[in-house]
Amino acid sequence: MTSVKHGSKGKRRWIGLGMLAASLSMIVLDGTIVGVALPTLISDLDLDVSEAQWVNGVYSVVFAALLLTSGRLGDRFGRRRLLIAGIVVFVAGSVIAAFATSASTLIAARVVQGVGGSLILPTTLSSVNATFRGRDRAIAFGVWGAVISGMAALGPLAGGWITTTLTWQWIFIVNVPLGAILIVGVLMTVDESRERSGAHGVDVVGLLLSVAGFGLLVFGLIEGQSLGWWAPASPLTILGWTWGTDAAVSAVPIALVLGAASLVFFAMWEQRRARRNVSAILDLSLFRVSAFRWGNLVALCVAIGEFGLLFVLPLFIVNALGVSTLHAGLALAAMGLGAFVAGAEARHISARFSAPTTVLIGLVLETVAVSALVFVVTASMSLWLLAGVLVVYGLGLGLASAQLTGTVLADIPVEQSGQGSATQSTVRQVGSALGTAVIGTVLAASLAGVIPVHLDAVEGLPSEQAASISDATVSAAGGTIEPLREQGTDSAFGSAAPDVVEALSEGMADATRISIAAAGGFLALGAIGSTGLRASSRRARRVFRAAS
Repeated sequence: MTSVKHGSKGKRRWIGLGMLAASLSMIVLDGTIVGVALPTLISDLDLDVSEAQWVNGVYSVVFAALLLTSGRLGDRFGRRRLLIAGIVVFVAGSVIAAFATSASTLIAARVVQGVGGSLILPTTLSSVNATFRGRDRAIAFGVWGAVISGMAALGPLAGGWITTTLTWQWIFIVNVPLGAILIVGVLMTVDESRERSGAHGVDVVGLLLSVAGFGLLVFGLIEGQSLGWWAPASPLTILGWTWGTDAAVSAVPIALVLGAASLVFFAMWEQRRARRNVSAILDLSLFRVSAFRWGNLVALCVAIGEFGLLFVLPLFIVNALGVSTLHAGLALAAMGLGAFVAGAEARHISARFSAPTTVLIGLVLETVAVSALVFVVTASMSLWLLAGVLVVYGLGLGLASAQLTGTVLADIPVEQSGQGSATQSTVRQVGSALGTAVIGTVLAASLAGVIPVHLDAVEGLPSEQAASISDATVSAAGGTIEPLREQGTDSAFGSAAPDVVEALSEGMADATRISIAAAGGFLALGAIGSTGLRASSRRARRVFRAAS
């Protein structure tokens, strides 16, 4: 049962909804705005591909690991209070990121931002649920959902504009005045609310197991290329202790096994707490509902594919095509245009074909568009062609995203809808972290395989120089290409520089195609899974009609 300290009436509620939506916008934007700025970050901070993956992915890892716990804490100690705490933590992380001069500092800042984001998202949703009733609640939830899709689409464009017009630091600095305004606005317009629950206690062990599980799995996937998937390829130093290259096995398979074991123990622990009727992070009984089970599987696969694509494309556009981050942002904003149009029409399409069918149509469109990218991506392709294909991709994204949440939660009892929604949000965040890790790993491995082949075709290029620039390009995820392009024949490669740049660009395009194909494979799995979601929803409707 939800309790609210003061009645929320009239315009004040809707101004409060604006504050909640703006708080949500800040963290959703941050989840996508960094992607398009990544080539600049790689260049300015001298990041290697693993560090770039961590900058992009650690935010989602921390977000996912803490999301369910944060939602429960907000229910217990006050949602407005936790929302304000989240804004403070998020802004603190933004300040650290803005002044970062090394990869480790920037990654640490992203961890802090992830903690703040995990406090903000569930408290905004539960505050909307506590404040609005009836038709107003449906409108408020519609606004909340539109903010997520709209801001995610706006992120690449905003990142490209800020990075080109100002500097990359400003993608973090802007959060400081915004955070201050939001704290004042939330205090003035959002009422405090709590959830009275019969479950007691704080699930600390569950939190630690989930953090360990997600963190170790993502660590293994990201670091496999550099540390070695089985035999140690390079040493790993943690707090002064070193896992050397003379070890019998790399740290990567150990991390993957420990991560998987932690998640298994997490599931067992959550079941035990549920049987004892004490507070648990995750209600596993929800997965007995077929539509919820299928829907979360679809959401996981789709998030891996979508966020993997958002990691790879900016690197390809800036490095291989040689355009600015602003133009990269504009090209990627094409998917936002498609998503906006589809999102506006999704309700009408759903009314005609049903929500699960609309999800399936959307995922088929996404898969077809990504498959087309595999064939059209080259080092000399037109940015307009890329944008055109991304519009189609965005249409699919808008249809699938607009209807997936409601479809997944349709058969969940009202009293468990908060837990169901938080679980689905967590699954999406896990998918986004895995997308960066998995597809980023595919990109790194592909670059290592194809770039030496292209450099071998450059006449007069010494093997030592070829090996050196190949290793540097793989490590920087293509970040060496643009500086060489700007230096021209004044670089160390002399008259061979244009041929070297062309070879590197073609290798980057080849690796991008392979990575896009991998992302498309996950989207295709999501489309296949959506047929199960569709069948489950149909069975549920037949049962409901029979019971009526």
